[in-house]
Amino acid sequence: MLNFIQNKLKITNIGTKESFEDKPLIAVKTMGSGEKRIVAIGAKASTLESHDTIVANPFSHPRTLLKDFYVGEKVLQHTFSTLYKNRFPRFKAKSIVHPMEKLEVGLTMIEARAFRELAVGAGSFSAKIYVGDPLSITQLDFDNVKSLDD
Repeated sequence: MLNFIQNKLKITNIGTKESFEDKPLIAVKTMGSGEKRIVAIGAKASTLESHDTIVANPFSHPRTLLKDFYVGEKVLQHTFSTLYKNRFPRFKAKSIVHPMEKLEVGLTMIEARAFRELAVGAGSFSAKIYVGDPLSITQLDFDNVKSLDD
């Protein structure tokens, strides 16, 4: 289960009930050669901004919850790797994606597709987009969650 809030990303492993929660931040440093390198993700990134390091939140935009697809994908990859203790690339999970803010008029088809592709691009086998009240851990069932596609 992927819960997206502008300043918080929470991922719950439905099978083990483990969860990971952190700020959705990424710090990218421009090296002397011009190469860009990720130096931190999450709360650790928030203090690293400098003349050669930018800190970005891919889920912070005035109108929508997804600002930067590529950066969001990198944050999710790191989060999956942390939660699944580096087993994730071999263990393809199904994801329930739950955007939890900026839904006053619902999600457009483009936004729903972007969130689905974000989860799959980060390593999920497949993804459903869920919009509604927060689900309890007992309600987290990929096959029975009603998605926008249903």
